[in-house]
Amino acid sequence: MKKSPFQKVGSTSIIPISLKLLVIFVSLLLLSNFSTNFVNSHLSRRQIINLNNTIMINQLKDIYTAAGNQYQILTFTGKRDESVAAISNTAKRGFEFPNSIAVAFDKNGEILFCASATPLPQEQKEKSEKDTPALNELSTEFSDSQALQIMNQHLEEGITDGSILFISDLGQYYGVYKYQDDWDCYFVRAELRSDTMRSNNTLFGIISLVIVFIVAGFLIAGIFMFKKILLNVHKITADLYEMQEKQKLSTIDLSDSPNDDVTYLAASFNSLSSTINNLLGIFQKFASKDVVAKAYKEHQIRLEGSQRNLVMLFSDIKSFTYRTETLGNDIIDLLNVHYDKVIKKVHDNSGVIGSIIGDAILAIYGTQTSKNKSLDALTAAWEITRVTAELRSKMVERRSQIEQGRALTEAEERIYQAVLIDIGVGIDGGNVFYGNIGSDEHMTNTVIGDNVNSASRLEGLTRIYKLPVIVSGYIKDEIEQAGITKYKFFEIDTVQVKGKTEGKKIYFPMDTERQSGEEKFEIYEKALQAYYKGDWDSARTEFKKCEIEAAQVFLERIGSGSAPKNWSGIWTMQTK
Repeated sequence: MKKSPFQKVGSTSIIPISLKLLVIFVSLLLLSNFSTNFVNSHLSRRQIINLNNTIMINQLKDIYTAAGNQYQILTFTGKRDESVAAISNTAKRGFEFPNSIAVAFDKNGEILFCASATPLPQEQKEKSEKDTPALNELSTEFSDSQALQIMNQHLEEGITDGSILFISDLGQYYGVYKYQDDWDCYFVRAELRSDTMRSNNTLFGIISLVIVFIVAGFLIAGIFMFKKILLNVHKITADLYEMQEKQKLSTIDLSDSPNDDVTYLAASFNSLSSTINNLLGIFQKFASKDVVAKAYKEHQIRLEGSQRNLVMLFSDIKSFTYRTETLGNDIIDLLNVHYDKVIKKVHDNSGVIGSIIGDAILAIYGTQTSKNKSLDALTAAWEITRVTAELRSKMVERRSQIEQGRALTEAEERIYQAVLIDIGVGIDGGNVFYGNIGSDEHMTNTVIGDNVNSASRLEGLTRIYKLPVIVSGYIKDEIEQAGITKYKFFEIDTVQVKGKTEGKKIYFPMDTERQSGEEKFEIYEKALQAYYKGDWDSARTEFKKCEIEAAQVFLERIGSGSAPKNWSGIWTMQTK
């Protein structure tokens, strides 16, 4: 496919303004020069005609004088042909152009002689005699009756000389004439107009070529000058084109730019671009990334939504009420430090922030391009727990540094315990409503569905089972079906959340590359199967052996008793 020499916005080519200016400049320059040359040519043509008339008048005087002398000779010798031939020879001496003529004819148009600068070749004489001859040495009659009539009319009025225009087979002639009484003839000296025009046209062509070469030189100089003058325009256009291609506003580099109006326009654009980017930055902080991208692409936000298959991650800070009571307004600073790291991990793993509600955050996966949304969510969950653990480690290290010099006061101990934040993460997925709700005056992007509530319930279960991350069977199935072996899923329990009639299996996703203790969880799962079957004695034995905190939940739940009648193995949650 042939590449366009011009940059394009969509299907429209961007024509450089320097090229337009050059085309206009060259066109006007050529038009001006050719117009001047044309006018000068016409004026010169008139001058040439006037000059030729002056020359022809002088030549006509010589012919007229020679005719008078030859008439005197004729009266003595009686040799008419010799006298006419002598007059003709005299007339030929002043010819300049190929078709110059001198002719004499009477009032009836009968030609006395006709002298031409280029007489017809001998081989054409017979044909010329058969046809009506043009005005040449073989002609016998002046063929332009209209011109002859005008001359006769002038003669009757007493005008014996003047200018004449007449037509021949070769074209239009112009010249001068004078009536000779002795010969009773009009003596005419004339030039073919096309001959004088030809020389003038040749001159016009030469001058035009000179103009073209001069303009070409100016064009080269103009290109160099325009390129230098409009370099800033080209640079600005290139920057704008790059913004168009990337669909992202930025500022135009104005370093080394001249202080002209184009630079002022670019500076104004930079100011506008900075304002828009600031507003866009603010918008990005209050809306999810996919909403921002769609708004930037479509230039609007509509109240709309649809059913989509997504994954929801719900994270909450444990013991938040205690921390708020202890830290007061400083809790905001702690939350900002925490969320700065958490939100970055969500975005790094192709997630968007659905909402932030105090100490809880809802992240959504699957709204953007992703190979496996469940894997992205689970990877983010473990990274969130790790950065939170790193923050706790820093607090522990800071306490150790302080205690090297003194013990913590009671107030400092409370603050220390308050800043040791810990989180739980619940993840679930499925079909939910995702879109914008509200009104044209105020709207928000939200996700609605049972699976959203389920993610929140799973996060709540992390406090009960003392596990950092709990996921649903949806997450387990999507990751295992993709053949991903990094995570191994251990069943934790089957629970029935408040308001639901069916139980739901929950899982702990162990990161096998970073965590150990698979044997303990295998024992735990063995105990869990005995628990499901109602063999609580075996379950108690295995739960005690596995050394996992979650096992304590079951030991307290079954106590020392036996499974009730109609035991289903499902634990019903009494709270949300």
